[in-house]
Amino acid sequence: MNPGVHTESTFESAIEAALVERGWMKGSPADYDRRRALDPSHVIAFVQDTQPELWAQLEKQHGGELQSTFLETLEKFRRTVGTLELLRHGLKFYGRTVRLAYFAPATSLNPDAAERYRKNRLVVMRQVRFVPGEDHSVDLVLFLNGLPVATIELKNELTNQNIEHAKQQYRRRDANNPLFRFREGALVHFAVDTDRVAMTTRLAGEDTVFLPFDRGHEGGAGNPPHPSGPRTAYLWEDVLARDSFLDILGRFMHLQTEERWENGQRTTKELMLFPRYHQLDVVRRLEAAARTEGPGKSYLVQHSAGSGKTNSIAWLAHRLASLHKNDEKVYHSVVVITDRTVLDRQLQDAIYEIEHKQGVVERIGAEGSAKSTQLAAALERGAPIIICTLQTFPFVAEKIGQLPDRNYAVIVDEAHSSQTGGAAQKVKEVLQPSSLEEAVYAEASEGALESSGEDEILRVMAARGPQPNLSFFAFTATPKGKTLERFGRPDADGRHRPFHLYSMRQAIEEGFILDVLKHYTTYRTFWRLAKKAEDDREVPKRKAAVSLVRFATLHPHNIAQKAEIIIEHFRQKVRHRIGGRAKSMVLTPSRLHAVRYKQAFDRYIAEKGYTDVHPLVAFSGTVVDPDTRQHYTEPGMNLGISETQLPEEFAGDDYNVLIVANKYQTGFDQPLLHTMYVDKRLAGVQAVQALSRLNRTHPGKSDTFVLDFVNEADDIRAAFQPYYEETIEVLSIVVDWDDQAATSALSMAG
Repeated sequence: MNPGVHTESTFESAIEAALVERGWMKGSPADYDRRRALDPSHVIAFVQDTQPELWAQLEKQHGGELQSTFLETLEKFRRTVGTLELLRHGLKFYGRTVRLAYFAPATSLNPDAAERYRKNRLVVMRQVRFVPGEDHSVDLVLFLNGLPVATIELKNELTNQNIEHAKQQYRRRDANNPLFRFREGALVHFAVDTDRVAMTTRLAGEDTVFLPFDRGHEGGAGNPPHPSGPRTAYLWEDVLARDSFLDILGRFMHLQTEERWENGQRTTKELMLFPRYHQLDVVRRLEAAARTEGPGKSYLVQHSAGSGKTNSIAWLAHRLASLHKNDEKVYHSVVVITDRTVLDRQLQDAIYEIEHKQGVVERIGAEGSAKSTQLAAALERGAPIIICTLQTFPFVAEKIGQLPDRNYAVIVDEAHSSQTGGAAQKVKEVLQPSSLEEAVYAEASEGALESSGEDEILRVMAARGPQPNLSFFAFTATPKGKTLERFGRPDADGRHRPFHLYSMRQAIEEGFILDVLKHYTTYRTFWRLAKKAEDDREVPKRKAAVSLVRFATLHPHNIAQKAEIIIEHFRQKVRHRIGGRAKSMVLTPSRLHAVRYKQAFDRYIAEKGYTDVHPLVAFSGTVVDPDTRQHYTEPGMNLGISETQLPEEFAGDDYNVLIVANKYQTGFDQPLLHTMYVDKRLAGVQAVQALSRLNRTHPGKSDTFVLDFVNEADDIRAAFQPYYEETIEVLSIVVDWDDQAATSALSMAG
């Protein structure tokens, strides 16, 4: 587009022209049926063109009433099943299935299927008036065979309007208008200016949530310069190009049912999923690379929390399972290694939405030898997608090596869960601690012998050597150096990099996760701020801040005093956040510490008569207190709540503090977690994984807070740096007490 473009009308014309160049047809707003929200001329023309014999039979049955009867039935079914379902699986009309779209076949073995695909009618229509009798219009509406699939509102910064104005325009739209009605109307709505793109699949007035649909730029949010002029030209030149957009409608978009806790009750909500740009990009790039390079290659995907890895993996697994090259399947099976049942469910649901097929996904749910038998059978018969746990990976690698004439793709989902081997178990048995100090040492010794999921996979693959029939796709937010070296791709300087990157910085800037270091503070700074509030007349005194000064000389192992600080801070500064549902986590250095913390919490809460702090404790196995010789288990200290029940119980409204040793510091996703109290040495990737438990977003959650009793701020900042791609200023280096930031920090800390 010419850089001199300075009107929305010219912007609109340029996009229309670009789409027509890429396989779209120009539509006429006069053909749009405002009541039904469709273009009947293209609906009828598509059916007549692709299913002439069927249409001829229907004409004999219905005569001159066929078109009106057909459109009335279409309108009725669209209200029931939605636009996407009709496009994917057709319309039931008097005992016949009438197809309303055809998507690209996986192979070229059926020329008729390819010909029907080419007959799809993609139409772009400008200035579509959508209210009968009124002149309200939307800039662009995109149709597939007469059914609206997308709307676009355009803004040009040179006219002093931008993407935010487009979002507000959508928020003022009537969500019950047939064009904008969720599921039944257009499937996605784009707000676009020359620099940014955002999209939503559900209009809900002021509650409408838009997601960025940007490519990312220099490690953060936004878009890089584009040869066509506008930075957003990738939207209409690439994403909305004919084959690309049909692919999104046919194999990406799907309706997901999500369970949520709202006001203390479990509710379900339907979500129409449209891939974010990095999800679309990574899946397509991996698919293209796998087709070109063939089996035997490895791909490392570094995607931050908040990237939507679950859906990215689901889409990738489905596409790899149906991937062909020269009309031959590239992989006989796709094995997904994960411990998350949610991925199993989403894979099942997504594939059924796309293909209406059951049984494509098989979960290996047996135990012991039965598990290996079940897995072997699934691999040998070529089950399309197999889901199993990390513990089965050695067997997967061995079995694949025994089937050299078959090719497999293995997708690993966030391999962070720890594995305690025999050596670590022996340390636990031998080092029975006689004090808190020894408990820390025993825990550290055991931890040194533990292997993460990444370590285990690397060990197995090193032992077996390269397997030319196995492709490996690893998704992680925090890859270790040896993982990058083994699975990364060397750049021009020989340094190994991930195949695809969605950084923590981009996720924060795009609003998908929160910056957990923004309000990170060490206890030393926490006390200084409180002391300043007591001594400085210019800083407003706060009762909570003043009461905490007396803990300046805390003995580092005085759990009772630290428990008091945590409880009082939580009650006064945290509990009321997120609509009164905020939760906190206490990180302790050993299982014995976790037990003692829980006891200290219970004593102090009872002593004060508090009814608003309800702690749970999490630790593995049985802990023997060296002073009392009493035995403690997690369920025993949690009033009978089993280990498997704890995450769900903590998600509800009955409990709001979780005291942990090693459990729940990786892979635990609880959006209501707001504050973390750290009484444990953290370093490197462990620090990033632990503090990142706070970063999930939730309605009403605008920040997080960390109070660290043990670590130095510079060390924590250094740990985050490789994954953040930006220098982070943290609270504990604020020394200028006249600085506004110090006062702001006091408000959070005190």
